[in-house]
Amino acid sequence: MKIFAGFPENYELIDAGNEFKLERWGDIITIRPEHQAYFKPGLPKNTWYEKAHWEFIPNSAGSLNGTWKKLKEDAPKQWDLRINGLLFSLEVTSNKHIGLFPEQHVNWEFICEKLGENKRFLNAFAYTGAASCFGAMEGAEVIHCDSVKGMIDWAKINAELSNIYSIKWVLEDAFKFINREVKRGNTYDLVQLDPPAWGMGANKEKWKLEKDLHSLISASVELLNKKGTLILNTYSPKMGVEKIDSILKELGKSFTCTNQELWMKSTTGKSLYFGVLTRITRLPLR
Repeated sequence: MKIFAGFPENYELIDAGNEFKLERWGDIITIRPEHQAYFKPGLPKNTWYEKAHWEFIPNSAGSLNGTWKKLKEDAPKQWDLRINGLLFSLEVTSNKHIGLFPEQHVNWEFICEKLGENKRFLNAFAYTGAASCFGAMEGAEVIHCDSVKGMIDWAKINAELSNIYSIKWVLEDAFKFINREVKRGNTYDLVQLDPPAWGMGANKEKWKLEKDLHSLISASVELLNKKGTLILNTYSPKMGVEKIDSILKELGKSFTCTNQELWMKSTTGKSLYFGVLTRITRLPLR
């Protein structure tokens, strides 16, 4: 089953194809690699370059690191993007990502529906904090956890741009923090996880999604209070819907789960795959 994310405010997936995507972030248009765009684009190549301000050139095929090539002289390296009353700082760096994952709009909407005053939200593997800001905007108590100081610093900038000062910042390995929260007996109304496919912790701990996801889910559902929900985003060719379904079946009858492929459709009608979106809700005791 598929779910299609809509465009957040001031963002547009204009076109995709030939393993690249053409995107508009406010007034700024970028060309970035996208291995899921294995089809032909809807617009000719020259149209892409007429529109774009920046193009990302990876160091090697599939690499997240590389350099941004300026295609227009007035292209800024940093700019702000407004989405639903919040401001986010975007920036071209040595990485192909510029600060937001717009397909997460489907989760930002869900967060706003789920949270409010007197609700608790843990955003783990939290990157630059868009979800944290949306949760705080609704008045929830928000704990933002990420193991990379640079990402925490970026998230703090985003929060300050929107005059949000209530978020609790946790610079720690997310899996370790979750396990500690379980031992402390803390619970949440909403937990969001966006773990990488692979990674290395501060103390050189190795993380592989296909090896560690089962343990991560098992620990994280322990943090859910009555009717609490876990949002899980995974983006790995080795962890599709069927493999995650097999993990979810082990949770038993105490939880209800949805597990769907996440997609977004470009303005030219091209469909792009963005991994698997899983939601797990604890059922109330009878």
